[in-house]
Amino acid sequence: MSEDQTDQDAAPVPDGRVGRLLRLGSMTSGLMGDMAISGLRQIAKGQRPSLQNMLMTPMTATRVTRDLRTMRGAAMKMGQMLSMDPGFVLPPEMTVIMAALRDEARHMPPQQLRDVLNAEWGPDWRHRFTRFDVRPFAAASIGQVHRARTTDGRDLAIKVQYPAVRDSIDSDIDNIAALLRLSGMVPRGMDIDPMLAEARQQLHQEADYKAEADNLAAFNAFLAESDDFLLPACHPDLSTPRVLAMTYIDSQPIEALESASQSLRDQVAARMIDLVLRELFTFRTMQTDPNLANYRFDPVTGRIVLLDFGAVTRLAPALTAQFQNLLDATLSTDRHATRAAMHAIGYFGSATAAHHSDLIFEMFETAMIPIRQENPFDFGTSDIVTRLRDMGIALGRDRDLAHVPPAETLFLHRKIAGIYLMAARLKARVAIRPIVAPYSRIGTAAF
Repeated sequence: MSEDQTDQDAAPVPDGRVGRLLRLGSMTSGLMGDMAISGLRQIAKGQRPSLQNMLMTPMTATRVTRDLRTMRGAAMKMGQMLSMDPGFVLPPEMTVIMAALRDEARHMPPQQLRDVLNAEWGPDWRHRFTRFDVRPFAAASIGQVHRARTTDGRDLAIKVQYPAVRDSIDSDIDNIAALLRLSGMVPRGMDIDPMLAEARQQLHQEADYKAEADNLAAFNAFLAESDDFLLPACHPDLSTPRVLAMTYIDSQPIEALESASQSLRDQVAARMIDLVLRELFTFRTMQTDPNLANYRFDPVTGRIVLLDFGAVTRLAPALTAQFQNLLDATLSTDRHATRAAMHAIGYFGSATAAHHSDLIFEMFETAMIPIRQENPFDFGTSDIVTRLRDMGIALGRDRDLAHVPPAETLFLHRKIAGIYLMAARLKARVAIRPIVAPYSRIGTAAF
């Protein structure tokens, strides 16, 4: 294990609740100060200060992304989650800023990495490896991943959790929530507590690598007979609640397929769409982090490699049944039944203003265009992703919206949105209706 103390991409993870609180407090006060300065500048120019102009400044964007990347943990993860918000919670200006957090985090310096591994494996852990790359090949919000080879010849990917991350989840979320409320980014009267509670639960799950190992085992079982997908295996002898050892799979980024044949790009997108449906209706268990880095491709076997099972949601049978009703109504183009199913799921409530529920309904109808048409849908030439983004922006600019859909629904749509973006990135052409039909009670009768 060699060390490089001059690594400019490394930064110690703030340790302890007090240290993380001070870092978040500094970011919050700095953000508020930046917004105040921006507002005063607008006044000096004879302009009326607007939240949009105060948020969308290079100074604000730099501060938020820099500080959250350095903090890592729940603070950065919440930023990533909020970056996928379609307009229900954050104004679009802040969503743009948060989107930068989907890039890699800064990684731990070697000394901090060694301290973590000493605590998890004991001080003599180096004797178990013939190779351990000190520089990670991936770094995210909860942990970083290293390539290693054991003395018995296993080629592994070792996921190491950042120190203090697990113990600081609750305080990080509380402080991020305070930042959202104090800055006026969340509409007055909007109850985001249910979403925060679900995010809190999911983050505690993600920070438990034993739970992730169980999720990985579950998906290996779900897809054991599949020729389309390849998953790493967990190695329990080297895994702990803060270290996850997995088989290293030599593969390429899914984006590398952008130059592949049209037929291969179509097949990959179709497999991913079918996987979402299987997760929802068959497994009732969904991996809800659609980060492109979690999907890779093995050119030797032609399989899609699935990674990162920290964010996994178990879906209640009642919720799956409600989505079954929504799918049936969607395929039958029954607008009244579709609205009723959406209301039952919680896309909007009885108290939601009519113009808000109408916009949410039209967003859903737009998203269903690829599913309803019989011919292959061309994600490469369609403007559907842009249209949905614009609708989300329009919804986000209306700060009178006070209804937030259930967290499970938001996480589900986060996954669907991610797959749409992947299909658009690959310029795939997919006949989605035949893929969807077997999961509907209407089935082929819908054609």
